[in-house]
Amino acid sequence: MPPRSTHLHQDDTHRLIPTRYTKEGKSVLARIAENESHLRDLFEIDGATNERLLGEANRLPGITVHELVFGVPNFHIINASFTHANPTGSRFSGPERGAWYAGFAVETSLKEVAFHYAEGLREVGWKELETVDYREYLADFRAQFHDLRGTRKYAACLDPDSYVASQRLARELLNLGSAGVVYPSVRHRGGTCLACFRPALVTNVRQARLCTFTFQDAWAQPEISVTEG
Repeated sequence: MPPRSTHLHQDDTHRLIPTRYTKEGKSVLARIAENESHLRDLFEIDGATNERLLGEANRLPGITVHELVFGVPNFHIINASFTHANPTGSRFSGPERGAWYAGFAVETSLKEVAFHYAEGLREVGWKELETVDYREYLADFRAQFHDLRGTRKYAACLDPDSYVASQRLARELLNLGSAGVVYPSVRHRGGTCLACFRPALVTNVRQARLCTFTFQDAWAQPEISVTEG
């Protein structure tokens, strides 16, 4: 029996994306290119293995080109969220197919990002100052979502240390044609998150504020600044 279904009418959800993956971010390839000709060659090689470009050419196993979106503002940002899957998966998505994760409040997204970025720093024992920029993207949703709020039945899907149960549920719901999942934030008490499984349901995507995280080291709480423009 799947979770109950809720008609979601939610504007201005908040997703944070590292600026290095947006148009404003400098490509890391520019740091190693010897000249403009070399940089063009590197971009050509990168394009041949870029998962978003592969997905848009219908060459990925986890998602077809017919599910991706084109011709709408920031379509490349939407498509990248589904084609650049985390190699080990995320809470409600596996390594073969990504999802659009967002918080209902920007504070929730900031808490989620800060936790996961710090976790990556701790994995490598990072002991130096680290500063990273994220761009906020707002999106609106009008669809039926499976809802994990207000029940203990799916508590295992909100395990702070494991994605096993949540990824299993996500696979089942995806096969049932689900739009996605609304669930309590694991990293921000009282916050609400969503994981959208369908690119076409991510609507009115627009760029918003710049969010900067400064970590003194992997174990320190980050300083967070949010600026307009």
